[in-house]
Amino acid sequence: MATMKAVVIREHGDADKLLLEEVPVPEPKADEVRVRLKAAGLNHLDLWVRRGIEGVPFPLPIIPGCDGAGIVDVVGEAAHGVEAGAEVVLAPGLGHPLQHGYGILGETRDGTNAEFIVVPCENVLPKPQNLTFEEAAAFPLAFLTAWAMLVRRAQVQPGEWVVVHAAGSGVGSAAVQIAKLLGCNVIATASTEDKRRKALALGADEAVPYEDFAREVRRITSKRGADVVFEHIGPATWEGSVRSLGRGGRIVTCGGTSGHEITFDVRVLFFKSLSFLGSTMGTLEELKTVVGHVAEGRLKPVVDRVFRLEEIQDAHRHLADRAAFGKVVVVP
Repeated sequence: MATMKAVVIREHGDADKLLLEEVPVPEPKADEVRVRLKAAGLNHLDLWVRRGIEGVPFPLPIIPGCDGAGIVDVVGEAAHGVEAGAEVVLAPGLGHPLQHGYGILGETRDGTNAEFIVVPCENVLPKPQNLTFEEAAAFPLAFLTAWAMLVRRAQVQPGEWVVVHAAGSGVGSAAVQIAKLLGCNVIATASTEDKRRKALALGADEAVPYEDFAREVRRITSKRGADVVFEHIGPATWEGSVRSLGRGGRIVTCGGTSGHEITFDVRVLFFKSLSFLGSTMGTLEELKTVVGHVAEGRLKPVVDRVFRLEEIQDAHRHLADRAAFGKVVVVP
C-alpha cells in the first residue's frame, strides 16, 4: 500500500499535538479526484481544530488544513470536467453554507496538510496562472469569506466607509482589497506600525492602531461614523466597533479570535438602526467570482511566510503569535 506524509491530529491540545506521520494515500471514489498537493494555506480554523472547541465534535483523528493547491493526480470514473495533470486550487467548503451538513476541509473531513488529498470533483477549480502554488493556496478560504461578508451580507456600496479589523490577517488583508475593489473608503486597524504601513500599501485609505480606534473612525469620517465594520476579533473590539458605526451602520462578523461572548447596549442597536450580521464562508459560485478577480490581477493573496510540512508546529505557533501579515503557507 502506498503511503504519504501527513499531519495528523489525534487529540486536541498545543502545537505538539500536530504529528507528522506516514499514512495510506487516499483513493478517490467515482465522483472524486485525488490531488497531489504543492502548497497548503493555514487559517485560524486550523488552530481551533487543533485546540478543540467545547461542544464541537471534530472527527479525530483528522488531517487538518482547509486551503490547498496542487496537480490533479487521479480522476474518478464519474468525475467530470477535471483532467489528470491540471493545476488546480481547492474550494474549502463542502456543500452550501446555509444547508444542513455543510463542512470544511480539515474540519469535517481530512484536509490539505498532506502530500495528497481526495475531494469531490466540484471542489477543484483551475489555478490562476498568474499565481504560484503558494499564492494559490493562500486565498480561497480568506477571500471567499471576506467576499461573502462584504458583498452578500453587508451589501457594501461605493463611497461607503468600511472599517477592516486586523488588516494583517488573511481575511483582513483580503477584505481591504475587496472593499477597495468595490469602491469603498477603508479604515484598517492593525497592531503595529509595520502592519499599518502594509495595510496602506494594500489600498487602505487610513490605518489606525486598536487603541481608541472608534474615536479615530469618528474623526476620519467627520463624526459621521462608519457604514460597515468588518469584524472577526470579537470581545476585544466589539464595543469599539459598535461605537464606530454611524446611523444605519452594519457590523458583519465571521468569528471571534479574542473570545466568543459579547455584550452591548440594546438601546444603541435600535436607536441608531444598526444591523449585526453573521457570515460563514461562502458559496462555490462566490468563490468562482473571486477566482476570476484573482486571475485578472484585481485581487492578490498576500503570503507572509512559507514553512515545510515538517515544520507544521512552528507554522501554527507563528500564526497563533499574530506575527504574520497575510497568510502562512506550508509545502510538502
